[in-house]
Amino acid sequence: MLIRFWGTRGSLPMPMGADAVREKTIAALVKAGGRSFADADAAAGFVDAELDFPLRATYGGDSSCIEIESGTDEFIVCDMGSGVRRFGIDSLKRTAAGHAKIYNFFMSHFHWDHIMGFPFFAPAFDPTATIRIFGGHDDLDVALRRQQEKISFPVPFDALAAKFEFRTLTPGETYDIAGCEVQLLRQYHDNDSYGYRFERDGCAAVYSTDSEHKDDNPAGALAFVEFFRDAELVIFDTMYSLAETMTMKEDWGHSSSVAAVDLCHRAGVRRLAMFHHEPANDDETIYRLHQETIAYEETVRQDRRLEVLCSYERMEITL
Repeated sequence: MLIRFWGTRGSLPMPMGADAVREKTIAALVKAGGRSFADADAAAGFVDAELDFPLRATYGGDSSCIEIESGTDEFIVCDMGSGVRRFGIDSLKRTAAGHAKIYNFFMSHFHWDHIMGFPFFAPAFDPTATIRIFGGHDDLDVALRRQQEKISFPVPFDALAAKFEFRTLTPGETYDIAGCEVQLLRQYHDNDSYGYRFERDGCAAVYSTDSEHKDDNPAGALAFVEFFRDAELVIFDTMYSLAETMTMKEDWGHSSSVAAVDLCHRAGVRRLAMFHHEPANDDETIYRLHQETIAYEETVRQDRRLEVLCSYERMEITL
């Protein structure tokens, strides 16, 4: 399997402004220390070797959307945040080259940051495309139709040309979809959210965003440990610090990287991807949180190492 990130932010898109680009440019020039570079390759070598991630790149500004390539000729996508627009454009290149126009969307929930990109999803206007929308909620089409009502958007949902299928899934059941065994788990979030486990040929990836994990719920924690069990990758909502989840942002429906590490260690997970980044956090802050999470994992590790990644747009993970 291959996991590709198209949107990594939570709550709302947060594009990098001109001031942030300027600050990165100034810092990179200072780091260069007056050096000159013979050509673009030499400059690229300096950037890649000597600049930390937040200085040479960005974690991105689009809201939640990931793609899973499972080895079949169907698309698998989790959530329809603003990142789905660029995924849709990219998918057109692949369908033009012969990829099937079958899109399987697995929805964590229908808060706006997880569906806001769909009105701009180009394949939805293609009459030869099939769009299947899966989720744990009973009213899978309601929020999508509502955001395209006349007061909010000029193109109504019923004007979309693609063939649509909606299917509610049941937690505890296993489904064969697009070459994967798919399971879902109800999570702790306002109006519920659902995490997904995708497994193929013994390799499992878990998408678990918008869920709050508390120390006073051992039974709930055990359910997640079993759901994550031996996964190659868990994509986890690490929006807040541990202190925030226990104080002013308690019951806001999100979690921390500390909770992520603890649950993944218990479940024997190989890799953790920090996800659903706080929109108020700039690249430097997210980078610092990533480094702190790596240090925390090393401190509490008992035997098996958990690799801690921090998701950014267009990041690819091969499992």
